[in-house]
Amino acid sequence: MNDSGIGAPASVLQPAAGEGLGGGAAPGKMGTGVLPFQTLGVMVRAKEISASVDIDPAQIQPASLDLRLGRYAYQVRASFLPGPAADVMDKVRQMDGEPPQDLANGAVLQKGCVYVVELLESVRLSNAVMGLANPKSSTGRLDVLTRLITDRGSAFDQIDRGYQGKLYVEVAPQTFSVVVRQGSRLNQVRFQRGSPIVASGDLTNLYESGHLVRSAAARLPLHDNLVPVTIDLKGAGPGSVIGYRAKKHTRKIDIDMLAAYDADDFWERITYQHDATLILDPDEFYILATAEEVGVPPYLAAEMVPYYTRSGEYRVHYAGFFDPGFGWNEQVAGSKAVLEVRSHEVPFMLEHGQIVGWLRYERMAQRPTRIYGAAMNSSYQNQGLALAKQFRPFPG
Repeated sequence: MNDSGIGAPASVLQPAAGEGLGGGAAPGKMGTGVLPFQTLGVMVRAKEISASVDIDPAQIQPASLDLRLGRYAYQVRASFLPGPAADVMDKVRQMDGEPPQDLANGAVLQKGCVYVVELLESVRLSNAVMGLANPKSSTGRLDVLTRLITDRGSAFDQIDRGYQGKLYVEVAPQTFSVVVRQGSRLNQVRFQRGSPIVASGDLTNLYESGHLVRSAAARLPLHDNLVPVTIDLKGAGPGSVIGYRAKKHTRKIDIDMLAAYDADDFWERITYQHDATLILDPDEFYILATAEEVGVPPYLAAEMVPYYTRSGEYRVHYAGFFDPGFGWNEQVAGSKAVLEVRSHEVPFMLEHGQIVGWLRYERMAQRPTRIYGAAMNSSYQNQGLALAKQFRPFPG
């Protein structure tokens, strides 16, 4: 078994200029790509990633770091980016965000409102490393929009190369009001050195040999180096549940409570229809799943492209990052991608088997010493259609 990746086709394991797909021809050699678990640990110890409250080792994932809310939340009039001449707090004051809410003992963030929270973590990056952020899976499945912001930043969810300073997160609950507190983890960040792009030939070999997705249907063509995934609107057949629609006017949800809420208080089940279609209402939020099982080999990471105009006027994902090892056990192994779906402006009809999303696979700079799965008590390994971990299953 080659150390560059479990089960990868031999053609993608040949090192080029000292690097293979996994970022190194030999164990321990670091290449370009997404930085792995062990390198994140080194960055913490070197104070390239630091925090006002010690970083919990459990925050470090195979290829990402969970970020934690700080003590104060500022409700602002609108979402914003500070731009190259301003700090985040300058804009918060301009946007009438003071006085803040104290999160020390928990506070409610109301749906339909926008908040900015300074995170406990800050960074001191080299000129060779940049960061990219996403909501955590449970955050997205609660329809809570989170976007990382930096001082003098001109893009959401991006930490520029060489950035040194504080990190902030914009939090905008869309469907449910939520309770959060200092230390709550709503988003995550990954770091990369150089380009993580997988060569198109390597990606094609992996895709066609079944190392990325598994489906009973005919394999669809790649597009722009992206892997297509389709919607499952049949489930297990007539009468089976194929999705969930969020109810309106529910109780608030405590982000940090696990299996604490009855699912039927917050969600309506959507069952298979004879024509295997679903019309998305622009005012509704849906949890659906892919027809394909998705796998991320340990030498890769993956991101779901959240909105792709060629697929239709809807968004399929908030929490788009898949750590190395997701849905993988020497091969693609039984984990579907759960989709957080909203239509844009007009109703839109989905049909079973329709392409609804695109996966961008990225190479790791080095194979992680820990991968996503049972050994890490990962929440969504081997998942089918699944709600956020705050909910108990539907009865029966």
